[in-house]
Amino acid sequence: MNIAKPLVILFALASASLLRGDTSKAASLAAFDELKSLAGDWEATVATGIQSAHFELIADNSVLASRLSGGMPHDMHTMFHMDGSRLMLTHYCAMHNQPRMVLAPGGDPKKLVFRFKDGTNIAPGDGHMNQVAFIIDGPDHHIEEWTYLAKGKETTTRCEFRRRP
Repeated sequence: MNIAKPLVILFALASASLLRGDTSKAASLAAFDELKSLAGDWEATVATGIQSAHFELIADNSVLASRLSGGMPHDMHTMFHMDGSRLMLTHYCAMHNQPRMVLAPGGDPKKLVFRFKDGTNIAPGDGHMNQVAFIIDGPDHHIEEWTYLAKGKETTTRCEFRRRP
């Protein structure tokens, strides 16, 4: 009898831990499904002209590929994918680096915030994209807020995209 009580407590703690992991993975999968709804072509008017975005599902729908072009000197690509229970992205930047970001937990399910994890071709002190938020507020409208970090200072660029017919 004395051993049964500790085993029940241990089982309850392990179950709670597993459920927390599932919730985290479930939230990441729901966020990925929300991002997948962006598949298609988008446009935003920016100070330098028209910014275009194209989202496409690739690799048996396991990766969402995004291409930003126009309104800037060089195209940039971002790949979104699951990594175990985490939703991640790799941004292939015109700065010739590749920051990787992870979906931040919690918050508004229509505002997906990714924060810098690590990256390639980024030396200590180099400027890089540090955060991006996707605000998906309807089937034909979304906002992207890209935050660049250089010399300890963050600069955020906001683009409001409308789906092209």
